[in-house]
This record gives sequence, C-alpha cells and structure tokens, in this order.
Amino acid sequence: MRILITGGAGFIGSNFIRYILSKYPNYRVINLDKLTYAGNLENLRDVEKRKNYKFVKGDICNKRIVDNIAKDVDVIINFAAETHVDRSILGPDSFIRTDIYGTYVLLEAAKKFRLERCVQISTDEVYGSISPDARAGFNENSPLEPNSPYAASKASADLLVHSYFVTYKLPVIITRSSNNFGPYQYPEKIIPLFVTNALENKPLPLYGDGKNIRDWLCVWDNCHAIDIVLHKGKLGEIYNVAGGNELTNLELTEKILKILKKPKNLIKYVPDRPGHDRRYSLDCTKIRNELGWTPGYNFSQALEKTVEWYKSHQGRIWWKKIKQKQKDYQEFYKKQYQFKTNSKS
Repeated sequence: MRILITGGAGFIGSNFIRYILSKYPNYRVINLDKLTYAGNLENLRDVEKRKNYKFVKGDICNKRIVDNIAKDVDVIINFAAETHVDRSILGPDSFIRTDIYGTYVLLEAAKKFRLERCVQISTDEVYGSISPDARAGFNENSPLEPNSPYAASKASADLLVHSYFVTYKLPVIITRSSNNFGPYQYPEKIIPLFVTNALENKPLPLYGDGKNIRDWLCVWDNCHAIDIVLHKGKLGEIYNVAGGNELTNLELTEKILKILKKPKNLIKYVPDRPGHDRRYSLDCTKIRNELGWTPGYNFSQALEKTVEWYKSHQGRIWWKKIKQKQKDYQEFYKKQYQFKTNSKS
C-alpha cells in the first residue's frame, strides 16, 4: 500500500508513521507537512532514512503539490490541521484555511485520481460540550455543536468529507478521537506544557476552576484504531475513539505533579478562556463492536511513560529547544496572557 500522510511531522501523525512503518514494512509512506510551528522533523529522525519513507515539505492547500503526490498513492490519511483552541481564538484565519480548504484540496485530489480510501482525522470537540451528569457520551449520530473556531473548522471539514461520499461516492472514513497524549506532543497542550513547566519549577496555568473534564487516549491506542479503520472500516462511516479515562483538568494536573514529586503550589489558576467546553465524552461502542478495537494501554502507566519521555528529552533535541528558542512559542504565550488578562470571563 502506498500512503500519503499529511501533517506527519506533528504529534499524532509522526507517531502513526512510526507505527505503520513498524507494522507494515512493505508499505510506502509519503509524509507531506508544511512544517509550521508544531511540525518537527526531529520527531522522525529514527525513520527518515528508510527506503519506504519520503518527506515532502508542502502545504495541503497547494493543489499542484497535492496532485503531484496523490497521483502515485493509494490512500490519503489527513492529520494536517491547525489544532490548538487558544490559537484559534486569537486568530481563526489559518484554521479556516488549513482545516477546511486544505481538506477540500485533498478530497479533490482523491476524486481526481480515484484513490482507494481517504481517512479524515477529526476530534471529539466537534460535538461540543456534554453535561457533566450525562451517563453516555456522544455517539457518531450526535449533532455537531462546535464551540470554538478550531472545533468549527474541524466540524466543517467533516461535513465536507461526508458530502463527497454522498455526492461523488468518494471512499472516505472519519475518525473522531478524544484528547491524545504521549511523546512528541508540542508543549502548548496541557500535558506537555504542565510537565515541562513543572520540570523547570514554573507555574502551571490552570483555566477557571480546573473542573473541566476531558477523556484521555494514549496516542499509541489511537494509532492502532486508525490502522484498523484504514484496513477494515466501512466506507462513509464515522468512528469515535476514546480511552475511557475521564478526568478533571485539576485531577490530571495533580497526577503529573505526583509523578514528578513536585508541590501543588505550582498550580496557578488563571481566568477561563471564552467558550471553554465543560466536558467531552465519547461513546466508542461502534468501533469496539464492529471493528474489534479496544484501548490497550493503562492510563496511569502510559502517563508515567509520557512524563518520563519529556524528562529524558529536555535539552538534546526537544522541548527546551522549542520553548527557549522558538519565537513563535514565546509570542503566542505573550498574546495568550494579554488575551486572558483583558478578558471579562
């Protein structure tokens, strides 16, 4: 199988490339990535010299580049996206362009070259917030009610993907996963940010009362789910993927501090962000019953391994290099702080 993986230098994409090359050594993978702030080729140093792997720097919004690659592959898996909610609040334009228009370009290429399958990687955030008292999570037929520009851009892309299945019979599948965690995650998301801040004895900025609830999915389990969907998923379908590990952000923060043996006084409560969803929860009955997927990693053990990874990847090639030298990182947090202090929420 010849696979075009977009956004493969990012967090989930790079983990999936490593997973797929290890499991299917005869597959050929082309990684198309624009290398924005969160794209990092250091994530793939251990596979970059493999003969069945190729990196192409480029934008999924560029039809010429996409067509040039798509004509020689069988499958597209689209990880490429702007994903950080805070950034989408500060500036939605890049989210609209990449997440919606970029998906359109990929769909057109798949249609033009009659590809065998396209897998769109989406998010639980498209469903919006669910009541803290709800017993069952959102299922694949739940209405889409996104509450941030990021979530709205992903929901829009999902609807576009669905329309291509209905209108053009394009062989598409959508996966919607809960919050992923693991190695190689850019240190703006809560787990890598809080781990790296704690290692430097810096404050851990916790939004609001810290009681927003998220379900946590080990990225390796998500890679396994995407693999199953790629090979066995029914065309035109949507599959929710979640770890079944719902925690408040405060509970998660305390777990991180306990692993690192750091004091709780590092927690700094900051004003909540606008439109902050209270709880995400997914019903994964469909992928479990129809495709036989179940999460294989124990949450506590996987979290400890993730924390240990960031401890062992400080100065050599990873997060200290990012946090200390990348101007984009520093400028984003400066804007984020100004935004929060000017907010009435």
